[in-house]
Amino acid sequence: MNLKYTLSALAIAASLSACGGDDGSNGTSATLLQLKVAGTYTPPGNPANFFDESAAEIVAYDARQHRLFVVNANDITVDVLDMSDPSMPSLMSTIDATAEGGVANSVAVSSKLVAVAIEANTKTDPGKVVFYNSTSFAKVGEATVGALPDMLAFTPDGNKVLVANEGEPNDDYSVDPEGSVSIIDITDGVDNLTVNTASFTSFNTQKTSLISSGVRIFGPGASVAQDLEPEYIAISEDGSTAWASLQENNAIAIIDIDNATVDSIVPLGFKDHRIFGNELDASNRDDRINIRNWPVFGMYQPDTIASYSFNGETYIVTANEGDARDYDTWSEEIRVKDMVLTDDIGAAGIQADEDLGRLNVTSTLGVSNGCDPSLLTTDPEVDCEYDALYAYGARSFSIRAADGTLVFDSGNDFERITAARNGEFFNSNNDENDFDSRSDDKGPEPEGLALGNINGQTFAFIGLERVGGIMVYNISNPQAPQFVQYINNRDFSGDPSLGTSGDLAPEGLTFVGAKQSPSGKPLLIVGNEVSGTTTVYEIDVIEL
Repeated sequence: MNLKYTLSALAIAASLSACGGDDGSNGTSATLLQLKVAGTYTPPGNPANFFDESAAEIVAYDARQHRLFVVNANDITVDVLDMSDPSMPSLMSTIDATAEGGVANSVAVSSKLVAVAIEANTKTDPGKVVFYNSTSFAKVGEATVGALPDMLAFTPDGNKVLVANEGEPNDDYSVDPEGSVSIIDITDGVDNLTVNTASFTSFNTQKTSLISSGVRIFGPGASVAQDLEPEYIAISEDGSTAWASLQENNAIAIIDIDNATVDSIVPLGFKDHRIFGNELDASNRDDRINIRNWPVFGMYQPDTIASYSFNGETYIVTANEGDARDYDTWSEEIRVKDMVLTDDIGAAGIQADEDLGRLNVTSTLGVSNGCDPSLLTTDPEVDCEYDALYAYGARSFSIRAADGTLVFDSGNDFERITAARNGEFFNSNNDENDFDSRSDDKGPEPEGLALGNINGQTFAFIGLERVGGIMVYNISNPQAPQFVQYINNRDFSGDPSLGTSGDLAPEGLTFVGAKQSPSGKPLLIVGNEVSGTTTVYEIDVIEL
């Protein structure tokens, strides 16, 4: 049986009707969406050769030529797909970037240019952005940027490219480059480009105050600039401001694009899983779905972020994936059962495997006795006591004001909805079909995100990296988003390693409006990292 899960349009209508029907934006009637698979591109050859090899990560669409650019990270190539028929995306060419560096991390397209972010062979060295002609695929220029360029995006006018230089340390943490955001100005063409860097060095003297405000700065011996690791970038509609997610740091940087400066670093706070509506399943050893309140705080730690406008104000949407630092010589990860807890958080009653014992949390927060948790890696006998628990990610998506203030969070929706639709494989991993294997570690793990405007209303599409599938919400009113659909193009009766399980690990999402679509219908295109497939969803629009 092919287990593909979707919420029907009638169920959506009933859901919206129960919520009052209207999306709250400008008095317009609600728009329903129904995603359905139009077509899938699978790389040629034996699926075992590209299973879990990052063969399809980030996707970028060229509306001018109806072409799709798909990053094959480990092969250091970009596949170019013909999208003239969305039901049959086909390979037309491949951009070979193997001579440019170690890994291709991201791709973006604007006008006649394709930009590819490529990390150096030694990832702690400066990386580069390489530009290609979007028609001939010939290399036309390059720019040196910071260490580990992880994501890039063109400004709306196409005159600048912003690059998130993550600056991760090497495996033994002996080299820790600074994170930064490079701003490449191509106004006068790639032959005359300039590169400016929005650096965090000016914040080095503010380390204590940043930590006190809630920004996580915790790498061994790291300065602020070394510790901050930009992950993803959202750009304002006027191209003047950018927001960069600092995932491990549980923060967002606000950047002045014209001046190439970081204006502020904003802590994102913590999600209280003790509160009704914020429940989670915390154990992979309890043989059941157990979504309930626990004395745990979630670090939002967004990966993908995006921006949109409502009533003249800009809002930031975040996919709250979560991420831990876990290196050969130093790790922050610890399970609750291995911690010494104070009595006031119920230490005696929550550390069994079937309770909170298996949950992975950080050792760097919640210390109550003044010990140095960084010593735990080398000396397990260090006597650290904890009075609070902080887990990775928030298992949700959020909407924030431009200054970082939380406006909305989806609470326990993702686990609750996937449990209802797909209970047999609840919180499954993305490389094997199992039950409840990810409850102790970030759950469904929302990672990818795209926004789309349809009939004047804004929709968020969120990819769940582990169990799979796409969550769809109408976010036209940022204070009152409405769930629309969950669809999972995964076949749990198949074998992931043999390529018979459909889509695994949605990574990069891009929305294509009806006017830019070859079919005249809106599309959502998803690159699936583990299966290596690229899937095109056609979006049917239903007016209520």
